Amino acid sequence: MNEKIWNVSEVNSVVRELLENSIMPFWLRGEIGTLSIQRSGHVYLTLKDQNAQVRAVFFGGATVMNRLRLGIGAEVEVYGQLTVYEVRGEYQFNVRSIRPVGFGDLQRRFEELKRRLEAEGLFEAERKRSIPVLPEVIGVVTSPDGAAIRDFLQIVQRRFSGLPVRIYPAPVQGTEAAGRLVKGIEFFNRTGEVDVIVLTRGGGSMEDLWPFNEEPLVRAVAASKIPVISAVGHEIDFTLCDFAADLRVPTPSAAAELVAANREELVQQLKRTEKDLFAIINDQRRELQHRLEMSAGSFVFREPIHMVRQKQQQIDEIESKLRETLRTAVYESGRRYLTLDTRFKVLSPQNMLREKLVTVNQYGERLVSYAQRSSAALSARLERAQCGLSNLDPSRVLQRGYAIVSVREDGRIITGPAGLKSDEIIDISLANGKIGARRID
Repeated sequence: MNEKIWNVSEVNSVVRELLENSIMPFWLRGEIGTLSIQRSGHVYLTLKDQNAQVRAVFFGGATVMNRLRLGIGAEVEVYGQLTVYEVRGEYQFNVRSIRPVGFGDLQRRFEELKRRLEAEGLFEAERKRSIPVLPEVIGVVTSPDGAAIRDFLQIVQRRFSGLPVRIYPAPVQGTEAAGRLVKGIEFFNRTGEVDVIVLTRGGGSMEDLWPFNEEPLVRAVAASKIPVISAVGHEIDFTLCDFAADLRVPTPSAAAELVAANREELVQQLKRTEKDLFAIINDQRRELQHRLEMSAGSFVFREPIHMVRQKQQQIDEIESKLRETLRTAVYESGRRYLTLDTRFKVLSPQNMLREKLVTVNQYGERLVSYAQRSSAALSARLERAQCGLSNLDPSRVLQRGYAIVSVREDGRIITGPAGLKSDEIIDISLANGKIGARRID
């Protein structure tokens, strides 16, 4: 029987496959014991606790490590998978993502507060104010002992020497920092002595920068009547104050360069503007001079009496038109008067009264004739109606031999035998009296 003989590479490969297939990716917590960041961007480190350690590799993780400012001794949580480095036969942890211990909770709080304040409109671009180009006084809320304020003041002094800067001292990290920073913004708003407020500090971890994510400070920045510039941390750092501020700049130095204009550049710009203004004024002066010379040589200036005579001629023409219009109006008025006078004579009250009397007499005659015809017609209709009523008189019917039979008890008229009960007494009405009778079956 031939037994398989393994080589080392095969063993390490099988172990790697077994390890990767049997243990799914998971989160691992530990302290960074050793750390090496290569030029390729890959990170090699060991993670340890009180009793053991494990090698780890984070391919391409240099940018993340620098952004989170993670170094030896930092407590971290890493997500990845156990594998085997076959070349040395060592197992190691392949890191896919890394975060400081507690970072997950801070990030969750950051995102929740950001969504809530954003829904209220605190971060809307429409409510942001413009930063003054040349502020007379700058207000800074920061720690007076930090490197950020030193860099800020040096750049302001270099760019615009003598520009006043008011500093409100406040801690920029720790539990009391947010409250003191709020007081600084409120102080400058209350005194009104500055034209712009710079809220600044240097870089740090998320825990160090957390005061600038506290809700009271974010609301104070948004509510400030004076424009606020947020210059917190480095370019890769973002805080909620950055979103609420009127302007966010990546560093304290960038804030100084923004608010403090370069004096020499301003002087040169003013000189260029002055030169441009003089050139424009000279061009306009030459244009006006040319127009004046052209006007002075025109016919109007050489023969001004001609313009006067033209106006006099226009006046004479207008006067003639007015006279003609007046004559026409007088003629029309006279003609209308004669027409109205003739009509008035024809329609005088006496003539109108005579016409109306003739009309009334004619209508009277027609009314009498109509009344006579109507009376004759009504008389004929009345006679016909009386004749009809006489023919329908019951007494006259009885005189012709007819009789009316009625039940004595209730006066019911009997028209046939069916309407009369046995032994019921009846009355037979004749032309000259009644006869009583009883029905006998």
